Amino acid sequence: MKLDAATTPVPPGPFVHEEWPYEPRFKRVNGWRMHYVDEGAGDPVVLLHGNPAWGFLYRKFVKPLTAAGRRVIVPDMIGFGLSEKPVREQAHSLDGHISNLTSLLRQLDVRNATMVCHDWGGPTGLGFALSNPDRVRALVIMSTWAWPLPPAEFHKRIFPWRMMHAPVVGPFLLGRHNALAGRGMYLSVVDRKRFRDGAQSVYEGILPDPATRLLTWTWPRWIPLDDTARGFQRFEWLERELKKSKFPTMLVWGREDEVFDHKTFATRFKELLPHAEGPELVGGRHFLQEDSGAEIAEKINNFLDRIDGRQP
Repeated sequence: MKLDAATTPVPPGPFVHEEWPYEPRFKRVNGWRMHYVDEGAGDPVVLLHGNPAWGFLYRKFVKPLTAAGRRVIVPDMIGFGLSEKPVREQAHSLDGHISNLTSLLRQLDVRNATMVCHDWGGPTGLGFALSNPDRVRALVIMSTWAWPLPPAEFHKRIFPWRMMHAPVVGPFLLGRHNALAGRGMYLSVVDRKRFRDGAQSVYEGILPDPATRLLTWTWPRWIPLDDTARGFQRFEWLERELKKSKFPTMLVWGREDEVFDHKTFATRFKELLPHAEGPELVGGRHFLQEDSGAEIAEKINNFLDRIDGRQP
């Protein structure tokens, strides 16, 4: 496929890894080529990654969920994984990513879906759910947020958080040196040796040059630091609409997460969604899927079985 000058090509050929043996699928969404995995049959579970990950983050979820009779859809956000990677910052906005996800799931005619939302997959997936309530049955929320100003101490630090907003330092560290997919993810898991030996090269290799890493330093700039931020109104809408929602919901959090610590963020979700189950705490820092993937998948299966009346 010929790509225009605003994009860089995805890696040639299928991605081959013993833990990711799934057929690559693609749809055009708002002019971009979006990669996704679609396995199993039954009610769909949509697994949404954030920054700087991609669908590979959920490799320990697919088999347990499909074995339980569920369809599993794992998209790569535009700009990540095997999806097309625009090299214009203007191609990336929260509303744009919600629109991309909406286009994919509508093309797949997804209904009765459980949205599993992590990191930037939180505002994106929740944006889809709240705009398409007829297509969603339940929410699983992990290490994310959905209100205008993240109140955690981590997001007030000069380094590393506010440095990502700096016009030169952010692109230099995250673009040229791939700091988020490299050192950032490494520091955001508990079992760092296992991550380094088995997964780190996959996350780094899927973003092979500065152009492909644009979203790693663009997305953090959409986290509002004050009420003049460009994403502020969308997050106000998310908070307002989430308060009204009645979706069955489960909160799952990493005990050791510093980026979105459970005492601050899971507690806030419980205030917005008092009917939510949890938070279910598991071993893990921000990328809790790396440390406790199989355990979280089991929790999701049990949660959905309870909704279906198969468990007390």
